[in-house]
Amino acid sequence: MTKTLTCIECPIGCEIEVTLENGKVVSVVGNSCPRGKIYAEAEVVCPKRVVTSTVRAEDGEMIPVKTDRPVRKDAIFEVMEKINATVCKKPVALGDVLVANICDDANLVVTGLIE
Repeated sequence: MTKTLTCIECPIGCEIEVTLENGKVVSVVGNSCPRGKIYAEAEVVCPKRVVTSTVRAEDGEMIPVKTDRPVRKDAIFEVMEKINATVCKKPVALGDVLVANICDDANLVVTGLIE
């Protein structure tokens, strides 16, 4: 099976073809740099994304948050359920961990300045 992807690792946007056999990558062609190969292999085997959202503070203010590393794409709804169930106490600071190990060893961290 062959999949065609557009690389998102840099502005070039290479069109990359990945050939799979029995669920394993056997070739990657079309990438201009090593990052494209790494991206393409990961994207077809186990795609991951950073999740960005907001968490409600006790006073009702919305706090911007994100996972500090990508999580499996098939786990995003599970992560969002945990985010939606989270209520934080203020004050919080940029980079504070609100939920440790929310999924795949990723933490949920504050991404905005809140007073």
